[in-house]
Amino acid sequence: MNIRKAIETDIPAIVSLLASDALGSERENYTLPIPESYIKAFQNITSNSNQYLIVVEDADEIIGTAQLSLIPYMTYQGGIRAQIEAVRIKSDRRGSGIGEQLFKWMISKAKDKGAHLIQLTTDKKRPEALRFYEKIGFLASHEGLKMHF
Repeated sequence: MNIRKAIETDIPAIVSLLASDALGSERENYTLPIPESYIKAFQNITSNSNQYLIVVEDADEIIGTAQLSLIPYMTYQGGIRAQIEAVRIKSDRRGSGIGEQLFKWMISKAKDKGAHLIQLTTDKKRPEALRFYEKIGFLASHEGLKMHF
């Protein structure tokens, strides 16, 4: 198993993973050819040195993905906050420790880049994800709010 930054040829596999659950199937558009919006997003993400679009591959198959963002900000004396988004592990590979290894990689990368904390949100419709995040050490310390446009 290998954890690495994504390359452009990984886009179809990433979009497939994002669309593979109940919530993702409602908002993603996994069709071939891949819509241009995903290619533009990939280019925007990978051109920013504070962004890490990550894939997990095993035997040349993409089995997981996540995005790690480093956010510099004024509080904490000009600290860096790491944000985790879009975590997906292929459904038939869940429960085998892949997610834990992916999170260890992201936590290590965030620390190496000087982040003082790492955070994520999870949809309340994903209670199994919340249990996983708590199991690996995340605390539900804040109430999150969103506004969709």
